[in-house]
Amino acid sequence: MPDSPSGAGAAGTFARFAEQARTCLPSGLDEITASDIAGIVALTARLMAIRSTASRPEELARCADVIAAWLADSGIPCTRMEHEGVPSLLAGNPAHAAPLALLVHFDVVDGADAMFTPRLDAAAGVLHGRGSIDDKYAVAMALVLCRRCLRDLSSRGLGPDALPLVLVITGDEETGGRNGAFRVLPHVRADFCVALDGGSPGSVIIKEKGVIDLVLTARGKSAHGARPWLGENAVDALVRDYEALKPLFPGLYPQLAGLTAPDAPSPSAASPQAQAHWHRTLNLGLLHAGTAVNQVPGEAVAHLDVRYTEHDDPHQLVADMRAAVQGQLDVTRMEPLFVTGDTPWLDRLLRHAPGAATGCAHGASDARFLTDLSMAGVVWGAEGETSQHTDREHLLIASLAPVYQALRALAREAGNE
Repeated sequence: MPDSPSGAGAAGTFARFAEQARTCLPSGLDEITASDIAGIVALTARLMAIRSTASRPEELARCADVIAAWLADSGIPCTRMEHEGVPSLLAGNPAHAAPLALLVHFDVVDGADAMFTPRLDAAAGVLHGRGSIDDKYAVAMALVLCRRCLRDLSSRGLGPDALPLVLVITGDEETGGRNGAFRVLPHVRADFCVALDGGSPGSVIIKEKGVIDLVLTARGKSAHGARPWLGENAVDALVRDYEALKPLFPGLYPQLAGLTAPDAPSPSAASPQAQAHWHRTLNLGLLHAGTAVNQVPGEAVAHLDVRYTEHDDPHQLVADMRAAVQGQLDVTRMEPLFVTGDTPWLDRLLRHAPGAATGCAHGASDARFLTDLSMAGVVWGAEGETSQHTDREHLLIASLAPVYQALRALAREAGNE
């Protein structure tokens, strides 16, 4: 479904999404909230039709253009930034300083062509397609909420300078966020940031694991496959090293817990709030060895994905891993974990979101960049039934209501301080 660059054309093309969305909303919503959520669904569908993947930088730029045009049409100040070809937008309060910040992203992972044609099943109350839950609904929600705040301010004779919101809208979360949130967030001053990119209406994420990507290289001696005794198979060495790493992850391999080094952090220290499996983990995701079936490989390479918690020292963990293996272990990426920290804003958000509770997430998001900035925040959002990155990605439309209502109430509270 093609997107029209003009506001009027796009409004006509996607008006039916707004009409259908109204039939999916919970009963009892006031007209303003119902209208705003219907608008969120229509705008989400419009953005979903743009194939804004890392492999298509021109579409990333076009998506940023569409968002910037929407902001301009709504009278919302916007600053466009770009780093290494990745576009990002700072919108809302023109000083980029406010009590609240919303962190969202418009890039998506790739998928089949059909995934980029949004489809709304009104009977089931579901919006299907790439970006529906990750993360274009969040972009649309942030935009519509900011417009609603500006309209409320206008009725009191106030303008954008009084906006209690800063919107951080980035284009590379799916590829690590280093040219998006990492570059843009230092330009923002906020007391509390909500990363609309995970969780669910009932689960406000206050902790996400940190990430360490490593490459383990084991070397042997190549030989002809018909005479393996003349060589040393590097795969055997790699397997021995991989097995030697497992005792350092006792939560994942409890049967090996007794072999853990005495000074290794214990997963039993996890907080009472932690979910199951709130411990460091190890995954061998990629394995390369050899060039022919009749050759003894002289080198074998494994790419490892380690996730760690607040109870781990990542540098000490890497040191322990290196001490455990015979091969070469190189760190290719080390990302901080995300922890909300002590802030009164968490209680305020929970007060506006009845039934919601705090939780943890094993994955990582751009919220991790808040840690080094000492900016308090949470990860929260609508319900997609863990369909992100799958060919069944979808959004439960009714779940938009409690999130939008809570954020609007929180923005009102922030604006009255």
